[in-house]
Amino acid sequence: MPSEFFNTSEVLEAILETIDEGIHVIDPKGMTIFYNGVAANHDGMKRSEVVGKPLLEAFPSLNHKSSTLLRVIKSEKPIYNYSQSYVNAHGRIIETLNTTLPIYVDGFMIGAIEIAKDYSSLKQLSERLADLESSLKTIKSPERKTPANGGLYSFAEILTKDNGFKALISQGKKAARSSSSVLVYGESGVGKELFVQSIHQDSSRSKQPFIAQNCAALPESLLESLLFGTAKGSYTGAVERQGLFELANGGTLFLDELQSMPIDLQAKLLRVLEDGFIRRIGGTKSVQVDVRIMAAMNMDPKKEVSENRLRPDLFYRLNVLSYELPPLRERIDDIELLSQHFISIFNSKLGLSIKGMDEKTKAFFRKYHWPGNVRELKHTIEFMMNHTENDVLNLEDLPQFLKKPTPSEKILPLREAMIEMETKLITEALLQTNGNVFRASKLLQIPRQTLQYKIKKHI
Repeated sequence: MPSEFFNTSEVLEAILETIDEGIHVIDPKGMTIFYNGVAANHDGMKRSEVVGKPLLEAFPSLNHKSSTLLRVIKSEKPIYNYSQSYVNAHGRIIETLNTTLPIYVDGFMIGAIEIAKDYSSLKQLSERLADLESSLKTIKSPERKTPANGGLYSFAEILTKDNGFKALISQGKKAARSSSSVLVYGESGVGKELFVQSIHQDSSRSKQPFIAQNCAALPESLLESLLFGTAKGSYTGAVERQGLFELANGGTLFLDELQSMPIDLQAKLLRVLEDGFIRRIGGTKSVQVDVRIMAAMNMDPKKEVSENRLRPDLFYRLNVLSYELPPLRERIDDIELLSQHFISIFNSKLGLSIKGMDEKTKAFFRKYHWPGNVRELKHTIEFMMNHTENDVLNLEDLPQFLKKPTPSEKILPLREAMIEMETKLITEALLQTNGNVFRASKLLQIPRQTLQYKIKKHI
């Protein structure tokens, strides 16, 4: 249809309807002038119940102080990443994470727009997880299970021929004798959690809880309530709930991707490290906890400090016992050792009897740079064993993106070559992030929605 049949407002409305986040716009008087389908779905409302009506009439549980939209109208200042809990007109509790901005035209404020992410289900899931951790903590077991049965790893299960890595394991065993905090860093897939689990298993806390939490997986307010717990009435619908610090009491709390923890929350973590006391969200009572903190990062901590993603005082507090795990490409002798180990594992899982790899495949593995490290190696072996027709793995069994064209092969058209390279990069990013699309999009420096589209199109 020719462009003259469209007007600006229709195009804008169509764009706002395609966005996968809730969009709510009000005028200076607090009347809703736009409310997209995603926002209606978040709020459990019909659009006809909101559009053209005063905000406080559609959402009677809000007021001029608790509504971020009305606060922005009054202050004319933006509010970023604010968690909001309210009850809609049908009595349903809604949890959202909002960014609310004033709208200006020719220097005059004509309204406010709110972009909201619904994390009600995510919050419920995290609370169920906390409840599960609490129930598991009460289960007494006379002995620790092996990893195959769902338990934790130990140093005896870290396979290496590399002298440098052996020295790190020796240092880790010494760290197990202490209760000092631990910082482990290295590229994604090198085995940071395996290393900290081993320290816990070798320590006097081995019969106490080991609880792991990825700091990049949750919004700030949700991560804070999960870590510290909540007091009854601290927000609408809140109940007394233990956080992970309390659940890990006597044991170890492992915080992965620490650099993703918001700076304000890092300050609260530092206080716990300093005095051992926590306070539930909305509570007035401080509780002392005996928890060993272990943290991991897939970035250079000094660089994260210099770029203001990691507090210097927290880094220095954690840096007492710190370990940099080497990437697989620097542990050449471990590649064949680990490959044979994974072949043995998948032989058992898949009911196969693969003997190993041929010499050309071994040589290729030694030369390949393994950006996803041990995790990528494991996934590659699993792929090859699912596709091979032989009893020895060879180069033909490799995933397509690992196969290199020979000089005799026909040069691909540029468009096809670009698609192939794009597919390879996306696959490698997904391997490095263990399939996490959000983190893969960060690695590739493209929007998450763009990456999801390309995955559906090419992979």
